[in-house]
Amino acid sequence: MSFAGRWETESQEGYVEFCKLLGIPDDVIERGRDYKLITEITQDGDSFTWSQLYPANHKVTNSFTIGKEADMETIGGKKFKATVNMEGGKLTAAFPNYLHTTEIVGGKLIETSKAGSVVLKRTSKKI
Repeated sequence: MSFAGRWETESQEGYVEFCKLLGIPDDVIERGRDYKLITEITQDGDSFTWSQLYPANHKVTNSFTIGKEADMETIGGKKFKATVNMEGGKLTAAFPNYLHTTEIVGGKLIETSKAGSVVLKRTSKKI
């Protein structure tokens, strides 16, 4: 299944609770609450480049190959190593404080980030 394309946030659930759990300041949470995040994904077989454009033109780009450890960066600038795996058509990666899963369902990009019982679910449409 191809994740490639340009995607725009359509809806998100659990945003505020998830951001607070990660220690994101309230003013930053408020700016991002209704922001239509743009995600650009290029895919060449098992290799991906994944960019997300946040408010104030802040862009985070991570490149990785399925099953191989890669250098990654969070929106907050924290750098870490992670291995992205593909399981049943879903991409999964363990970030420092949460597990992130991405899949295509009904033509939509569904991203789910889970930290304990707190879940952020973001649904994006292809643009």
